Amino acid sequence: MSFEIEHAKWMKWHLSRRRGERKDALMRGHGYGNQMFVEKIWWSLMGHFVGLHPEYEVNDWRGRSYFLDFMWNVGGNRFAFEIMDYGSHGKDRSKYRLDLNRGLFLQSQQYQVIAISFDEMKENPSFIEAILRNMLAPYLASATKQNAMVSRTFCKIERQLMRFAIRHNRIIRPPEAARELELHKQTIIKYCRMLVQKDRLRPVPAGATGKIYRYEYLGSIQSPDLL
Repeated sequence: MSFEIEHAKWMKWHLSRRRGERKDALMRGHGYGNQMFVEKIWWSLMGHFVGLHPEYEVNDWRGRSYFLDFMWNVGGNRFAFEIMDYGSHGKDRSKYRLDLNRGLFLQSQQYQVIAISFDEMKENPSFIEAILRNMLAPYLASATKQNAMVSRTFCKIERQLMRFAIRHNRIIRPPEAARELELHKQTIIKYCRMLVQKDRLRPVPAGATGKIYRYEYLGSIQSPDLL
């Protein structure tokens, strides 16, 4: 599905399972910077939200609760992602010191803490994505297994078409796909329509007639749906 649909479902699922301060923290905390992270970085990298928890509550060394921006649980490994902007973390020396102490404490509790500069993410998201891809590469296979039920809902031809779209700037033109995949054009159209129903493709109307000559791929280029 598209990012907007999956993000809305993911947030609805978490909100429905929270009460009181935990729910308020999610509604307050999942703001501009955090939404930028899940759209520009996480969705592009993963193509799903399996195991990712927004505004995740933990206790510090004093027993006081606070909320991580994100916690990702994959194969028993816990990653804490914190989106750091200068205004909220850098001007107050006491808060800066507390943030660093919390990071150290989390690492002592077997969390892998990853702090991400909001400014860098905003101005150079490809750099952040590349670094995270390298850091998380050993764990992506486990993440794929966690999401196996989703990926198995796509047949071989559907996965071939999604990979074809990625090779062709996210666009599928049935005659071209038919030649490359050695399938009949009507077969390509049939499976393109099936992928539209599964929210992986979007039909692109042409001109005033609105006739469909091509389809646009909506998923991530790293999605486990492609495997």
